[in-house]
Amino acid sequence: MAPQSRHKPSSPCLVSVASVLLLFSNAAFATLPLVDFDRMGKVGIAGAFAGLGLLDNSSVSVDPSTATLISRNSDGSLSTLASTSPGGSILAGCALGNSFYFGGNFTSIGNTSASNVASYTPPSTFSALGSNGPDGEIRAIFCDTKENKVWVGGHFDSPSSAVAVWDPKSSSWSAPPFGGLAGAAAEVLSITTNASQSSIFFSGSFLTAFGNDAIPLNDTNNPNVPFSQGATPFSSSLVPIPLQNAQIEADPSSSESGFNNVQDILCPSSADGPGQSWFGGDGTQAVITVRDFSSLSARGIRLGNTFVDGRSTTNFSVTTIPDNTVQTLTFLDPQSGQNQTCSNPCPLSTDSSILYQDFLFNSNLDITGFQLTLTEWQGASPGLHILQLLSSGAFASAIGSDNSVSCFAPNPSNTTQTGTWNTKRVDTNIPGTTQEILVSDVAVGTSQSQAPTFTWMPYVSAAGEYQINLLIPGCTQFGDCALRTSVQVTVFPGDGLAPSVATIPQDNSDDQSAVIYSGPVVPSSTSFSTTITMTLATDPIGTGQNGQYELVADRVQLILTSANITADANGTTVNGTSGGQRGFGFFEWPLSATSVNATSALPNASLTSLDGIGLDLLQALGNGADVASSSSPSIGAVAHHPSGTIFLGGTFNLTSGAASGASNIVAFKNGALTALASNGLNAPVTSLAIDGDNLFIGGSFSDTASPSTQGKLQGVAMYDVQQNQWSSLDSGVNGAVSDLDVANGQLLVTGNFSDVVSSGNGLNQSNAGFATWNISNAAWVNSGGFLIGNLAFVANGTSSGEQFIAGNVAASLQFGATGFAMIQNGAKDVPTITPLGVELESSVTSNVTASTKRRRSHLRHSKSSWIPRFSVRHLFARQSSTTLAPLPASAPAPAPAVLAGAFWTNTSSSKELVVLGGNFSFSSGSSSQFQDVAIYDDSTGNISPLQGNQLNGIIRSLLVQGDELYIGGQFSLQGANVNGFVIYDLAQGQYDVSGFQALQASSGSDVIVRSITASPSQSDAIIIAGSFTQAGSNPCRAICSFGTTSKQWNALGNGIQGEVASVDYAGNNDGIIIAAGSIALADGTPANVAAFTIANGTWAAVGNGNDLPGPVTAVTVDNGNASSIFAAGRSADGSSSFLFFWNGKEWSNVGSSFQPTTDFSQLTMVPLQNTHAANGVIEPDRMLWISGTLTDSSFGNASSALFDGQNFIPYITSASSSGNPGVISALIHSFSTFSFTQKHFLAAGVVILISIAIAAGIVFLLVLIGILWTLFSRRDDKLAKYDATDVEDDDDSSHRPSSLLAHINAATRTTILGAQSPFAAQNLEQEGAIGAASMAADQDPFEPDASNYVRAETPSDAIAGTMGAEESRPAHARYSFDGVGDGELALTAGQEIEVLDDKDPSWWYARDARSGQEGVVPAAYVY
Repeated sequence: MAPQSRHKPSSPCLVSVASVLLLFSNAAFATLPLVDFDRMGKVGIAGAFAGLGLLDNSSVSVDPSTATLISRNSDGSLSTLASTSPGGSILAGCALGNSFYFGGNFTSIGNTSASNVASYTPPSTFSALGSNGPDGEIRAIFCDTKENKVWVGGHFDSPSSAVAVWDPKSSSWSAPPFGGLAGAAAEVLSITTNASQSSIFFSGSFLTAFGNDAIPLNDTNNPNVPFSQGATPFSSSLVPIPLQNAQIEADPSSSESGFNNVQDILCPSSADGPGQSWFGGDGTQAVITVRDFSSLSARGIRLGNTFVDGRSTTNFSVTTIPDNTVQTLTFLDPQSGQNQTCSNPCPLSTDSSILYQDFLFNSNLDITGFQLTLTEWQGASPGLHILQLLSSGAFASAIGSDNSVSCFAPNPSNTTQTGTWNTKRVDTNIPGTTQEILVSDVAVGTSQSQAPTFTWMPYVSAAGEYQINLLIPGCTQFGDCALRTSVQVTVFPGDGLAPSVATIPQDNSDDQSAVIYSGPVVPSSTSFSTTITMTLATDPIGTGQNGQYELVADRVQLILTSANITADANGTTVNGTSGGQRGFGFFEWPLSATSVNATSALPNASLTSLDGIGLDLLQALGNGADVASSSSPSIGAVAHHPSGTIFLGGTFNLTSGAASGASNIVAFKNGALTALASNGLNAPVTSLAIDGDNLFIGGSFSDTASPSTQGKLQGVAMYDVQQNQWSSLDSGVNGAVSDLDVANGQLLVTGNFSDVVSSGNGLNQSNAGFATWNISNAAWVNSGGFLIGNLAFVANGTSSGEQFIAGNVAASLQFGATGFAMIQNGAKDVPTITPLGVELESSVTSNVTASTKRRRSHLRHSKSSWIPRFSVRHLFARQSSTTLAPLPASAPAPAPAVLAGAFWTNTSSSKELVVLGGNFSFSSGSSSQFQDVAIYDDSTGNISPLQGNQLNGIIRSLLVQGDELYIGGQFSLQGANVNGFVIYDLAQGQYDVSGFQALQASSGSDVIVRSITASPSQSDAIIIAGSFTQAGSNPCRAICSFGTTSKQWNALGNGIQGEVASVDYAGNNDGIIIAAGSIALADGTPANVAAFTIANGTWAAVGNGNDLPGPVTAVTVDNGNASSIFAAGRSADGSSSFLFFWNGKEWSNVGSSFQPTTDFSQLTMVPLQNTHAANGVIEPDRMLWISGTLTDSSFGNASSALFDGQNFIPYITSASSSGNPGVISALIHSFSTFSFTQKHFLAAGVVILISIAIAAGIVFLLVLIGILWTLFSRRDDKLAKYDATDVEDDDDSSHRPSSLLAHINAATRTTILGAQSPFAAQNLEQEGAIGAASMAADQDPFEPDASNYVRAETPSDAIAGTMGAEESRPAHARYSFDGVGDGELALTAGQEIEVLDDKDPSWWYARDARSGQEGVVPAAYVY
């Protein structure tokens, strides 16, 4: 498709969002930590969000009061580039070479000052485009790749009217070869090209003239006034003076009801008849006297005869008040069409086809009233249907009550003001009249910018040449001459016309009328009014009085001097000539054409066949009756089909010609305008895009002009060019569309809408401001990124598959995904996120309230480890009742939300799929709706439901073992005794509900299963935890063991009280269950984190139960180390959140910077690709992953963050469809266990050198063996002298190694000699357990084996290198040890250490867990 640019309307309002999401606040690190997702298998992120993105310091914030430019990558992800100055707009753009050019109305973009137009060169360079560029708003941009030029269009005057050209090579602006476009609104809304790219099409609101013709400002009767042959273009342009408040007497009046009120004829609302006409008394002349008692500037009188009951007035005269003069009047004779004069009497036509006649005074008269004498009549009495006093043109008063609505006017004149204005009243020099004005005091020395202002907005009925006067009352009558000064008056006569500025003194003694403007004026409309603004002059005259000036506001007067005129497109009055042709809204410029001047008449030789579009449009619009106003029709979009047909969209209704009746869109083919099917569309069109024979249309319509689609064309539609047939895009969008673009088989749609509307099921998808339609599949699809805003335009970018989007953005994130996304290691140290390939929707039948929602537990990944001692009290005490704080409600997770996930390998297809659970619904294969559980194939993007009845509720936990899917949450299942827990056979595709009893809750409560985990030390058991009191008849509160084979429930020991939110495992072979929530032991001991030892069946509190501030919502164990536990939750009173760390002895607060609004959903440990600084909390090769809704004083808002033991680093942010912060519920992964150990491979050259060294070592060893053989053969004589006391016993702990060499010898002695450690049996047993686990289907591929080489980077690494796999374990110092010898490690009683080598029976090699120091320690000092 040819590059193009279309009209992008300014944003009237922004999409409503509940709150503005502050994205990308202060990140702690310049780049993200390198989480090693691949070591965890497949990894997914689940939660309640519509969009998410990674956080780093390169991120850009968004402000909805600005316009933001966003790049859209080939995968659909979004990158925020920069925002304009406040109040700015970006409305159009196009790509040329490596740069993207964009324009609108702004003064800066990012940190670059630029006026209305700028360029962007990836990756981050913004540039202003020279000086002397367009001085107004830009609405369209076209990039000419052949000539390497950038054409811009809009509403501006410099460097030419409405069109300008930028030359990147010379970095300069110039006028176009045709000089610009003017007339009408003088605005270009679209610039595009023909199919062959040999011509450029301009469309908008402007006028063209060919054959030396001029452009009419007003060459017909005023269309705002009912037509009458008794009026001229001039007289019909005069605004009637409102007489509703005047004193009106009619003598005599008829006594006939319905015809005796003279007020009825001032502005009749319907045809001649009762209540709309007035009769005089029968058989006598009548006199109507009108007095206003204020000065009126009048130009004539309008009379309409009555024809009821044969009555009509035939002659009359007009006498003005107060000068009591019978006026000579000029009128148009309807019969001859010639101007006539009359005085006393004047004839009034008795032709009933003449609605009224206008009788004009010889000049403008200042009067206070008039007397109309009806001297002759037909029938029983004289009478009238219309009586109006015509003004000199138009008017506005500073006194609001004087600005009544004129007859035939849609609204009255109006005023606005700044500062304080007070009323003054005085008698005038006209007898019997008074005058009111407004005055404002301003301190002498006040700058003009700080001074009060007053603005008149007179209602102007028709275009024409006007003289505008400012009426200034004399200061003598008001007694304020000393206060008077001078004012500056600015007149804006209309769109496309230059403003006029004048400085006027107000110190005149007598009343004065000052001319402030003379020239053409554009009529008023709903979007424009002529304005006259007055303020203090830049250099005011006079000295004032008592330090004050006085500004005076009275009236403005517009005197029409000519209406039947012509003007060139710049608004300059010229003499009209005959024989020319005029056009509107469309202009073709062949790129090979020579220079002409389109702002005046063009030579006929420059007329192209397609310029006939503009000529036909003008005629079809009534030959230009209203195109001179800013409310006039406009052509906002043009598209050229390869067949030659040109489509034009905009705001118009054609009333004549072959396409009469067409609305808002029309085709031009075979040399004529042609209406589309059903006469087009019922509201304006803003954008067109062609893809093959499909024409896509965007705008604010909802159906065809003649309704034919049941309202399914909401904002966007498709028209088949060959079949001449309309089609809907589902049911469209729920707001106005601003722009369309076709890219990569998709239609990209921007606008001011919040959802796409689906007709199949009545459900909407959230797409605030940006949506994507898959053309081949005819369906709305995930757009890739996430946006909330009022988007103005979309255009193809500088590289293949890239687009740029801009508008008023409230929230923007890289990826759009409803509740789930996959994440993996990516290039350039940035993880790759793949959003869910389908759109999840709100659950349709869920009956669970938000207040009962709880968090699900995280998925564990533990390895066997050393077990420290717990404080165990009353292990076998009888259970007693304890009052516990309620478990905090989960973070708000409005549907659609994914709250749990698990991976399943389909044995029939060998595909690894993702099972998702939560609160959502979706369609699969048909219009049927499924909910809450889905099976997702991330390789194809397909989603499928569980077969059978759908679960009714919310899913909070999932576990897959083999082909068995264990589902937990808060739900029921129709036709089965299921309450919060059920089993589903994935291979058979059916629920397994037989053989086990349902969970039960206490009275008035619901069963909620929040955690389902596999017990590593029990192959046939899983652990179910949440809120319940028993399982069937088995009293099993909050946590139970479930036999996967027997399907029987079993309590864990004496059980616990309360509710469990999260479960993890610790100890050797994960033999300890760590449960967290709002818990007490059986004897009532508080234990919000409790440990259950499987081997002896006992519960114990982890630490003192009162150490934690309140219930725990998330817990994790660091790689099975029971001396490294993290717990997060909310205080008992709900006022604050917390994150604590258990070091084996005590709990400590590590999350004091989290704000009270934080909610924790999950804690889990993740491996790193690199390392962080060592500390005593978290090992350097891993970090703590924290999920939920996080608010921290150091980084702001996030949905997931990382903790390295010292710093919190925001990692992922998310947002809901309304723009509120989203929630990440869980990080799920396919490997149940994985190693944190990092691999360090040596370079090939180093490996070769090591091989050479080994070979040399072997040679040396052979030589050494020969030497030793010789020595042993000569020892016979020494054996007789052997004394055992001479042998040093290095194995004795009473002898310290005296040097570093000695400690290495001690640490490695048993390795060389092969001595057996007392711990060897235990280590072999642990190795066997780990080895068995490693042979599972989810084996970690990164475990070290004999095929790789690990670099020795520390002494412990060197020792481990001689042993194969590292056999370290945590331990504690039993006694203190000074460690003063070389290579020794000092110990303090109770200190936590890590034993690296224990093969020597007396001296062990160890590392301080907090400082990282290493050395040998006495084995007897360690336990």
